[in-house]
Amino acid sequence: MKIAIASDHAGFLYKEAIKTWLIANSYDVKDFGTSSTAPVDYPDYIRPAAEAVANGECERGIVLGGSGNGEAMVANKVHGVRCALCWNDETASASRRHNDANVLSLGERMISQEIAINIVQIWLTTPFEGGRHIARIEKMMSFDH
Repeated sequence: MKIAIASDHAGFLYKEAIKTWLIANSYDVKDFGTSSTAPVDYPDYIRPAAEAVANGECERGIVLGGSGNGEAMVANKVHGVRCALCWNDETASASRRHNDANVLSLGERMISQEIAINIVQIWLTTPFEGGRHIARIEKMMSFDH
C-alpha cells in the first residue's frame, strides 16, 4: 500500500518516526514534507499529500501537526478525501469501519509517539464495514467543497 505522508514543523518528529515504522512494515511511502522543525505553513505540505490520495497516486494519507486540527481541515478541503483526526484506538478504528477514512490526521502535541504509531497500525489494518455506512458516505461525498 502506498502512503502519502506530510506534516508541518510541529508534526515533523512524529512524521519521521511514523515514516520509519511504515517502511519497516513494508509500506511504500511518499513524503510530501516538511523536512525539519523550522516553522512552515501547514497547507503547503498537507494539500499536496491529500491531493495524492484523491487522485489515486497514493491509497492512503497521514498528515501531522501540533494538534492535527488544521491539517484535517486542509485535507478535507480536497474533494475525494475523508480525513479523520484520531487520538486513540477507538477513533482510529471507527474512522475506518464507519467512515472509510482515507487520510489520518494526528497531533504531535496531543498524544505520545507510542500511541500515534499504534493508531497508525490500527487505522491501516481496519477494514471498512460497508453496509449501512455506504449511503452515508455517498451522501457526504456528494457535497461540494
